[in-house]
Amino acid sequence: MNKSLESVQATSALPEEVRRQVAAVGPVWGTDIQKHRDIVLAAYAPLLAQSPKAGITVECERAYGEHPRQRLDIYRPQSELPMPVVIFVHGGAFVRGDKRPNDEIYANVLYYFARNGCLGVNMEYRLAPEAVFPAGAQDVAAAVDWVVKHAAEFGGDPGRIFLIGHSAGATHVATYACDPNTGARLPAGVRGIVLLSGRLRADARPDNPNAAGVRAYFGDDASRYDERSPVTWAGRCTLPVMIAIAEFDNPLLDVYGAEFFWKLAAARGRAPRFLRLRDHNHISMVAHFNTGEDLLGREILDFMATLR
Repeated sequence: MNKSLESVQATSALPEEVRRQVAAVGPVWGTDIQKHRDIVLAAYAPLLAQSPKAGITVECERAYGEHPRQRLDIYRPQSELPMPVVIFVHGGAFVRGDKRPNDEIYANVLYYFARNGCLGVNMEYRLAPEAVFPAGAQDVAAAVDWVVKHAAEFGGDPGRIFLIGHSAGATHVATYACDPNTGARLPAGVRGIVLLSGRLRADARPDNPNAAGVRAYFGDDASRYDERSPVTWAGRCTLPVMIAIAEFDNPLLDVYGAEFFWKLAAARGRAPRFLRLRDHNHISMVAHFNTGEDLLGREILDFMATLR
């Protein structure tokens, strides 16, 4: 099947109880996102507590800026070769979220990539309402600049940097990569971006459960949302892009991912890599990293491998 656009079943490798709980919340995901988020994280907690972490050295709280939240953690495998670098940018509806809200999330994402021969970087960024648009993208830029300068100290290759953003983190990554109004200059070492269920169009619709977060970050003037939406600038993106959405996503995030895909494809005359993860929801698509299931991880590694 064409890798550029496909729907893939992903949860079959999970233990039956986890698969059952994920399946139960899927069809009703959008009715109470916070409640179902907690159910999913609790289901994955035992798996993640036992997930493989041996051989990975973690160095926490390296500063890439002066703000207390401008910090990152580094996951370094035992390798003598210069490694590609994966920078992960978490979500949180622009107003909340941490790079490691508990002992396992989102460390599991970086452990997975470190186990597969990458230098993992888990970054935190400033939040609204203290930091408003385009502060998230500016923090991504600052973290990338830090990695370019320091990756070699940890065995990373500053010429092979990949950004993975989830939810609001994907918004910040896409803004950094696409929006000409941020003033960001992408170093040559940034080779590609991966957008996981990102809010790629700003909206404060009544059916958006995170509308308050959108207003806090993008402002109250809805007439400016289009010019501040990554999807508006998708056609200007010069980097290789991979997009993934969940079957059961936060309202309209899957639609905005498909819109970004279409605009990028129309501009380039060729479709980027796109996956719809069957059975997964907005949280399980990141919670499953470093468990017995690695379909999405393998797809991202394959995407990276084609760009090395």
